[in-house]
Amino acid sequence: MSKKESACDSCPSKSENCEAGCDRKNMIKPQEGIKSVIAVMSGKGGVGKSTVTALLAGFMAKKGHEVGILDGDITGPSIPRLLGLKGGRIGAGQRGLIPYRTELGVKVMSLNLFFEREDEAVIWRGPMLAGAVKQFWEDVDWGELDFLFVDLPPGTGDVPLTVLQSLPLDGVIIVFSPQDLAIMIVKKALRMVRTLDVPVIGFVENMAYLECPECGKVIYPYGKPKGSQVSEETGVPVLATLPIQPSYTSFGDQGKLEMLETPEFEQLADRLEKVAACGSEAISNN
Repeated sequence: MSKKESACDSCPSKSENCEAGCDRKNMIKPQEGIKSVIAVMSGKGGVGKSTVTALLAGFMAKKGHEVGILDGDITGPSIPRLLGLKGGRIGAGQRGLIPYRTELGVKVMSLNLFFEREDEAVIWRGPMLAGAVKQFWEDVDWGELDFLFVDLPPGTGDVPLTVLQSLPLDGVIIVFSPQDLAIMIVKKALRMVRTLDVPVIGFVENMAYLECPECGKVIYPYGKPKGSQVSEETGVPVLATLPIQPSYTSFGDQGKLEMLETPEFEQLADRLEKVAACGSEAISNN
């Protein structure tokens, strides 16, 4: 199936009278104030993709950037909990819905922010999920942002497809963990991104090691990190390697995850700043 055929098949506005050659990126409302849009995805669940998104947003905010998070994981949103945001009070202004702000000033829009109860179940089919993500782009007053991170649900389904085909992405960050199964699945995600001609900024290897709090010995619960192997096999650099860190859980449970210091993101942040300044050329030339 060609890229245009795939785009039309998944388009929520599809009708018998659609023009066969339409470009879905021209069908969405532009957001002139957003300088760089970065998707964060994973091939499977449980690798810490939302944790990476929240930590990275906090890291970039502490560097002085204006940052937002569009929570595209509609049926399993965790961004509000990780960043201490409680729902039920979404407001609207002349330019659209007003996103919540975290303590560091990160703007967040998530379906969970519409509910009083954070455990409210969202039982929707694919087209409704994809439509919600599109609305979070078009109908939210994001204002001026240096970076908008789009936290995608795991896998290669309707929502990732909608984001990769519809939003003006500057690139994708793919998160994986060291298990062989996760690496096999992350290659599927990479193949999807490349098939749709979206630039890949780099990998983040999460849960790569554990440092013993007693003796400082480095332990590998899931086997030795696979970053070098995956990078060699795919040609995509690993730009951050994160440990299993108990503070990620404790700070996330308190809604303070953005406050953690994560020097591991320094190289990734440098790449993101180059992408924002130079576009996709910063990816191909480095």
